[in-house]
Amino acid sequence: MVQYIGYLASLLLGISLMMRNDLKFRWFNTLGCFVFTIYGIALNAFPVTLANGALFFINLYYLIKIYKTKEDFEIVTFSTRNQLIRKFLDYYKTDLALYFPKYQLNDANNISFFVLRDMAIANVFVADLDADGNAWVKINYTVPKYRDFQIGKYIFENDKKFLIERGVKRVVYSEVFKPSHLEFLKTLGFEETVVKGNSYIAKRIAEN
Repeated sequence: MVQYIGYLASLLLGISLMMRNDLKFRWFNTLGCFVFTIYGIALNAFPVTLANGALFFINLYYLIKIYKTKEDFEIVTFSTRNQLIRKFLDYYKTDLALYFPKYQLNDANNISFFVLRDMAIANVFVADLDADGNAWVKINYTVPKYRDFQIGKYIFENDKKFLIERGVKRVVYSEVFKPSHLEFLKTLGFEETVVKGNSYIAKRIAEN
């Protein structure tokens, strides 16, 4: 039984090192250190208990700090010809293609902005708005480090007036290419919806 506890601790620490999201890294690392501490106690191995117990409390401190820190978000509009955004999308093109393989920037994209999170570009949002107030998403890409629902909540809930002021009544995805992305959207309140006779995944922003 003690051996399996050690294997579990090693697995959790290994998973933490594969996390590109800071919050997920902290959680898995904290759990790994906690289980390793139990492992050390079971073996009467004081150095293992001491080292991992200390790391557990260090991780716990940073987790509390993360959840208590109030982050600064800001929406900044851009032209689809903006070179900074094009370089940003080019830098993340491999990961971006997994979520939006058909993406392209053009002058028809009448809603385009990026979200700053503590003054770093965390998300790029591009959509085409039709006459009925449906914003058809072309890109809504968040860099891996910030995939913790905060950006989505900010865009679609906390500061949704930005979209409403531009005539958006509903945000619509014509296609979702990854099951994990679909689950992510459903967590943010997107649902299967019929738009113009076809079924899409969408979230209503404005009541009318």
